[in-house]
Amino acid sequence: MVKASKGFRVRTRHTLRVRPRDKGLPQVSASLREFKVGDRATVVLDGRVQGGMPHPRYHGKTGKVTGVQGRALMVEIVEGRKPKILLVTPEHLKRS
Repeated sequence: MVKASKGFRVRTRHTLRVRPRDKGLPQVSASLREFKVGDRATVVLDGRVQGGMPHPRYHGKTGKVTGVQGRALMVEIVEGRKPKILLVTPEHLKRS
């Protein structure tokens, strides 16, 4: 038997799928979304943009924006009892 792949995007066939109507470059407004510190944001992965994508296990999780680092946002998500800080670009976030 061959060893199973353990890569970053393993088993994301449906999570990172882009629907036929949405194929191509993402809208410019997606990268220009503005979030302020303290805003609530949901991680929604966009398969068209690889940069600034958090791990797929955080897809659908909601957290609080705690800071800005360059173009990316620092989002604090509580998983179990542990707070996690994710660096995410605005293309992968949705206001909630």
